[in-house]
Amino acid sequence: MAARCTETVLAALGLLSVCAASSSGSGTSGKAGGEAEWAEPWDGAVFRPPAALGAVGVARGLESLPPGSRDTVDLPVLLWWSPGLFPHFPGDSERIECTRGACVASRDRRARADPRTRALLFYGTDFRAADAPLPRLAHQSWALLHEESPLNNFLLSHGPGIRLFNLTATFSRHSDYPLPLQWLPGVAYLRRPAPPLRERAEWRRRGYAPLLYLQSHCDVPGDRDRYVRELMRYIPVDSYGKCLQNRQLPTMRLQDTATATTEDPELLTFLSRYKFHLALENAICNDYMTEKLWRPMHLGAVPVYRGSPSVRDWMPNNHSIILIDDFESPQKLAEFIDFLDKNDEEYMKYLAYKRPGGITNQFLLDSLEHREWGVNDPRLPNYLNGFECFVCDHELARLEAEKAHASSPGDIPVPKPHIAQPSHMNCPMPTPGFGKVEEIPENDSWKEMWLQDYWQGLYQGEALTAMIHNNETEQSKFWDYVHQIFMKRNKNR
Repeated sequence: MAARCTETVLAALGLLSVCAASSSGSGTSGKAGGEAEWAEPWDGAVFRPPAALGAVGVARGLESLPPGSRDTVDLPVLLWWSPGLFPHFPGDSERIECTRGACVASRDRRARADPRTRALLFYGTDFRAADAPLPRLAHQSWALLHEESPLNNFLLSHGPGIRLFNLTATFSRHSDYPLPLQWLPGVAYLRRPAPPLRERAEWRRRGYAPLLYLQSHCDVPGDRDRYVRELMRYIPVDSYGKCLQNRQLPTMRLQDTATATTEDPELLTFLSRYKFHLALENAICNDYMTEKLWRPMHLGAVPVYRGSPSVRDWMPNNHSIILIDDFESPQKLAEFIDFLDKNDEEYMKYLAYKRPGGITNQFLLDSLEHREWGVNDPRLPNYLNGFECFVCDHELARLEAEKAHASSPGDIPVPKPHIAQPSHMNCPMPTPGFGKVEEIPENDSWKEMWLQDYWQGLYQGEALTAMIHNNETEQSKFWDYVHQIFMKRNKNR
């Protein structure tokens, strides 16, 4: 799974060749009401290979420089401990130029013990407490890039896990290098025209349901299939993919789950037939919003959404999605969808953001305008390179503060370490998609898997923290710590 997630990240950044779709229109994040003056370099292809590496300057590989070269000998080193995400191919080390100065980025783990190595960069999906690089060296920061949900690593959803890191880039707006809009390339993506209602009415007459569900990852912390199964009792749902499947996509190529996660033009044309898309994230975390939300909006469908509790903060206006949690039951939700399906005027209110001046959320517009990275924007770095420079600038500033303290220890205090906080992930314990947890049988696969993983993540974070505190380095002792913590907590419950 970790390898596949790494490929997904690289694809999202345009570093792998994947399918792309084009659409008409262009725009930028201007002020609300001023969309007619937009002009942005995005051409409608979301996940296409970008030109070079964005605006981050890359010089030459260290392997091409003589030992002790003045170009690199005094520069801090940033070591990518997750080498699969190293954004400077094909070499193992590169000099990078950032706002405060230069650093050396490397994926050569032999550099870990080098006193010049000031930061280790981890990809959260690959990070495992039992394999953490110990002993942790006092002069090194740990930096976390984790744009994914707890599905990939529950360790990071707990205080002891996230506080292992000094710097973070996550989906949370509260992280040090926030990535909440990682799946939204720009305002133009939202303004793509929706298919005419008469076309969708014709598709309905051919036997299509009003509501689409497309999922092939079936057992997830958000427990979405349980809710959809109940909803199907009250309204027709066309379910493609492997989860609750009752219909087949029209071609074998579209049935490939790899195609279903891309912006394939044939797939998008097919999906745009539906007026409503069930958009349920794989886990519930503040600011965690993926293509499941943004793609229906791109296509002019109304997302029926469950995911980020803070999703309203990011919507183009206050009337653009249907929130599942606003309804007391799946039956009530089904009745509301049926009402909108039969009332074109009410339905079209949910697509008002596609008209000029329809995007009224200034917070969304400002967030898109001022973020430090871009999605296929040649003016900006992708978020891999951007986070790398963010860490570089932090380490250069930390070095300056340390030198200032050393030169005047009586007047200038030792710089305090920056520590990540639980708000940088903000993912609570999983809850059932429908019903109460005590009503679910003990042998239920969701209950057995995700509730156990949630607590296991806490134990592992506490165990690694204990190992670091006690200066333990033997990995074989890690699971002994986990067992001790588990037994102690169970005894106190």
